[in-house]
Amino acid sequence: MILECCPDAILLTLPYSFFELDSPVKFILDNWMLMAIALSSGFFLLLPVVQGAAASGITPAEAVQCMNREKGVVVDVCGADEFAQGHVKGAVNVPLDQLESSLDKAVKNKSTPVIMVCAAGARSKRAQAIAQKLGYEKVHSLNGGLKAWKEANLPVAKA
Repeated sequence: MILECCPDAILLTLPYSFFELDSPVKFILDNWMLMAIALSSGFFLLLPVVQGAAASGITPAEAVQCMNREKGVVVDVCGADEFAQGHVKGAVNVPLDQLESSLDKAVKNKSTPVIMVCAAGARSKRAQAIAQKLGYEKVHSLNGGLKAWKEANLPVAKA
């Protein structure tokens, strides 16, 4: 810091670089690669949080653990004809279009884990959102649906 005397008043001056208005811009331009790395790493750190926030899908192995350890109920949201062709052993059929009116009959306790299943996993994600809206606490969607269940060589029943 430098003190200068003027005939009219005493002025306090700081080094020129302290007050440069373009210093943040200059820093960014000089270190653009560092900034790109920082922004991309921040993006990739937040990506799983944003993707996982909406719904929790589980693998067939995790579904089996949920069924065995927590007595989870498997709800197949396919139509009656698809359900008859093949479904997870022990699953209850509640078609997606009847889910809001019939889920409480299939799963009475809202704290019981519920595993939604369909043929490929798309309808079960919608069913998961509906069940959560109805107040069910532990709702999961089987990633890959019945197709992934069969690929894991897990038991399938036919009605």
